[in-house]
Amino acid sequence: MKKKVFKTIDLFAGIGGIRIGFEGAKHPSARFKTVFANDIDEQCKITYDMNSNDVKLDTSDVWSINTSDLKQFQVLVGGFPCQAFSIAGYRQGFNDERGRGNLFFKIEEIIDKRRPLAFMLENVKNLEGHDKGRTFKTIYETLINQKSLSGKHSYHIDYKVLNAKDHGGIPQNRERIFIVGFKHKKHYDRFKKLDTFKNKNISKQVVDLLENAEDIDNKYYYNDKPLFPRIKDDITESGVVYQWRRRYVRQNKNGVCPTLTANMGTGGHNVPIIRDKLGIRKLTPRECARIQGYRDTFKLPLGLIADSQIYKQLGNSVPVPLVQRIATEMLKALT
Repeated sequence: MKKKVFKTIDLFAGIGGIRIGFEGAKHPSARFKTVFANDIDEQCKITYDMNSNDVKLDTSDVWSINTSDLKQFQVLVGGFPCQAFSIAGYRQGFNDERGRGNLFFKIEEIIDKRRPLAFMLENVKNLEGHDKGRTFKTIYETLINQKSLSGKHSYHIDYKVLNAKDHGGIPQNRERIFIVGFKHKKHYDRFKKLDTFKNKNISKQVVDLLENAEDIDNKYYYNDKPLFPRIKDDITESGVVYQWRRRYVRQNKNGVCPTLTANMGTGGHNVPIIRDKLGIRKLTPRECARIQGYRDTFKLPLGLIADSQIYKQLGNSVPVPLVQRIATEMLKALT
């Protein structure tokens, strides 16, 4: 039986984690198919295009996109830039001088003008509490109060902060807020609400996702580097993820990896470190990809772009299995 296709557009797409989650959604008679993807990062385009046989990443400034020219679509997805809302960023919200916070309003414009059946947005957990809740209140009311903007009916919204280790079945402590909206109340009513998602057992531990030590390039090891004397006495257990916190080492005792961050490839905060039989090293890009839920069939542009850029892309990405779980429930609701 030919499956019903719900066409999606993927905004602030990065390397395509949300797309992979949506196109992997499980349903016997329906599926999502991406028809347009955009991200301004040219480095992301290299990775995205390596893993897409049809839709290539458009790197136009999102503000330059004419909403009326977008292809027909029924679902909008996007992990809109989070730096303006994160405790790791400038915390300026909509007043972010770099123009990142107000990118949400491009999403609002597209939703208002094109009226998709549904959308899913992802951001850092701190979005909900930023500026004493006023930032999220603006976003929420903008999304549900569409009729004040266009005279059309409002959207029905569900949102929740979910953790990849609890709800995605992957060994990473990664909390993100997900916002799901439906144009029609019947679809919203059929949607399994995010706060009813039961915990999902982690299928593989960090140690199960590590590469063979013999296959790992020496550049990932600290054994002969200046940092080694500062960390060698603190990183003692094999298979346990530690964090370099700029001045000290912290052991993660819950058995999972700390949140992968965009700056982990540049010696920044929260660099994940392990000890294996050959010494002390940082996690490799492939291991980080696995901890985000990417399969090994996902191609990494090793040697084509700097490792620091690959780490940044993976740190900015999404926990794919968790996105797939949400997408599956959205597909059920729409069908």
